[in-house]
Amino acid sequence: DDAILYDTVAAVGRDFCPALGITIPVGKDSMSMRTVWQQEGEDRSVTSPVSLIVSAFGPCDDVRTVLTPVLSSREDTALLLVDLGRGQNRMGGSVLAQVWQQLGSTSPDVAPEDVHAFFELMKKAKDKDWVLAYHDRSDGGLLVTLLEMAFAGRCGLQVDLDVSPDQANARLFSEEAGAVLQVAAEHVPDILACADAVGLGDAVTRIATPRADGRIVVNTPQFELIDSRREALQSLWAETSHAIARARDNAECADQEFAAIKAQDPGLSAHLSYDCDADIAAPFIATGQRPRIAILREQGVNGQMEMAAAFDRAGFMAVDVHMSDIIAGRQDLSDCHGLAACGGFSYGDVLGAGEGWAKSILFNEVVRARFEQFFARTDTFALGVCNGCQMLSALQEIIPGTDHWPRFARNRSEQYEARLSLVRVEASPSVLLSGMEGSHLPIVVAHGEGRAQFASADEQASLQAAGLVAMRFIDHDLQLADTYPSNPNGSPDGITGLCSEDGRITIMMPHPERVFRAAQLSWRPPEWETDSGWMRLFRNARVWLG
Repeated sequence: DDAILYDTVAAVGRDFCPALGITIPVGKDSMSMRTVWQQEGEDRSVTSPVSLIVSAFGPCDDVRTVLTPVLSSREDTALLLVDLGRGQNRMGGSVLAQVWQQLGSTSPDVAPEDVHAFFELMKKAKDKDWVLAYHDRSDGGLLVTLLEMAFAGRCGLQVDLDVSPDQANARLFSEEAGAVLQVAAEHVPDILACADAVGLGDAVTRIATPRADGRIVVNTPQFELIDSRREALQSLWAETSHAIARARDNAECADQEFAAIKAQDPGLSAHLSYDCDADIAAPFIATGQRPRIAILREQGVNGQMEMAAAFDRAGFMAVDVHMSDIIAGRQDLSDCHGLAACGGFSYGDVLGAGEGWAKSILFNEVVRARFEQFFARTDTFALGVCNGCQMLSALQEIIPGTDHWPRFARNRSEQYEARLSLVRVEASPSVLLSGMEGSHLPIVVAHGEGRAQFASADEQASLQAAGLVAMRFIDHDLQLADTYPSNPNGSPDGITGLCSEDGRITIMMPHPERVFRAAQLSWRPPEWETDSGWMRLFRNARVWLG
């Protein structure tokens, strides 16, 4: 085993990497993964199967140019396979071989010069904006690559193989290095010419086209191999994950997510009631005055850098304030006009999400007085996000106009939820969301205890009647989200943001500070180039202060 691992590392470190002009700095092997013990006077041992994990990475200068596997449903496009295995379709170690309890005789390989040529091809294709979608060929081979693109784009595919039926399995399930590119029809000749120029002319073939009818059809020249609906194949693909989630998590949530596969989902969208590129804070920034805002954190909080960056961009002087600074008297909030309580896991959430942080304020007479004075001032505002939202909700007794606020409990899914969700900004007194009402836009959520839990149904009704709900989860059809995963935490009526009666204090479970730049979003409308729609929240704060 040691010799096998040595040969592997030698091949990569002495031959492959130098040929590409790169280094791979991180690897972990199984040579030390061995357990030895004595049983009934005999030495016993269990040794891990030979394995090697290699981690290679490099800098990315501009994440805005990333390509995703989300297939466009445009029918005037083609899917091209770049086959770095050059038609050999070796099956060793493939998922298909494992399904049939085989190893296979020959494993895929790749020539370093082909990898270099592929890099040059993709560099030019990206520079010219020829590629609409991209997915590497990996586990499951070409068929799974194509299906995952269709699932992401929720569209059908017409796949035409240029092989005989007895070669179809190798063509579809070989895990040779390569990728599938979606290209507009008019740019197919450009891609082929570029591939030829870098020495990959015989490695690029036209493999499929999208279908608007949702059918996935796979043909050989002789006969049809597959004719099925996208949702049927996606349900089959997700079946194992659904079964695991159903046993591990909340079964009803798992069923709702699985059922959503069959829905005609239009996907994420955004509509703003304002111009996100308009810098409404610019006149106030031009005065040279930068109001101080306390970026408040506690042990375990981790979102302070993004929060500071967002408020800095809006014209504030962001001041790092740790709770230990306030307890020790180094900070007292008297010179701050804003307070932003950040997300994370204060005290590891062992006392309940945000509860330990809140109690460190409520049970310290001096600290409590400082926060009471801050909240009582009419020239201050506060934003609580995620853990900060949970903490501020537990400070109701010292925040005026928050009597009906809920506490935040374990997500209904029983899991930590980290996803991009869709929310609608409601009409409310919130000074931070002023002028944004009626807008819907995507936002990051990342929490395990975000389900709004009211003391009673009457409390919830009173809060809603007072217009203090500032934000709700909605589904992709723009309807109030009452099912998972559109409503990721199970809050009643999709409630995920609230404000005080005078609007100066706003709390929310999602993270606007993690998406104030368009580049931070994994999906965004194409017109969002620099700022996202969430930058308006931070600029509103600067405008309100004047």
